[in-house]
Amino acid sequence: MTDWDVYLVTQSSLSGERSTPEVVQRAIDGGVDVVQLREKDVAARERYEIGQEVRELTREAGVPLIVNDRLDLALALDADGVHLGETDLPVAVARDLLGEAAIVGRSVSFVEDARAAERAGVDYLGVGAIYATGSKDDIDDDEYAIGTDRLADIVAAVDIPVVGIGGVTSENAARVIEAGADGVAVITEITGADDPAAATRTLARVVAEAR
Repeated sequence: MTDWDVYLVTQSSLSGERSTPEVVQRAIDGGVDVVQLREKDVAARERYEIGQEVRELTREAGVPLIVNDRLDLALALDADGVHLGETDLPVAVARDLLGEAAIVGRSVSFVEDARAAERAGVDYLGVGAIYATGSKDDIDDDEYAIGTDRLADIVAAVDIPVVGIGGVTSENAARVIEAGADGVAVITEITGADDPAAATRTLARVVAEAR
């Protein structure tokens, strides 16, 4: 059974001078629960090469590795699952290709989409953007900064784990958990931290205390 408390989404362009594998290793040292390989700013081949290193680290640590969007990359890396957006392939296709044991997640911002994703058979939802964020450039205006009230409505509408994402920091993560989320997903809070391991531990502590 997957723990969702602290969920790292990688993005090398936000990692300063550190490589993504280095950030992932430090997050693992800090106790991260899930790692998602995102890396949207790099070509597929480079993302695959980064993913190979990250897959080795996560496998050794027993941390699930989920690939953002790309089913082919998830298969090539023998990842634990895939996270799908609204314009990605259907959940049923992902399930057929990756198998019943794979973790399949879906990004949603509205209650009806959350219910539809649950009916389609996803294992968890990434809900957001909860707060304003500078790390995503593909969020529609009406989906931007949905806040914790709508997050709470989505949590109440489904029976699968929900992870809050978008502008989450150690200062506001408690409100995400108090709204009913099972965990928080972050990019910059860990990748951009002076000490990613310490940042991961801080988030874990905030989540545990809020729960």
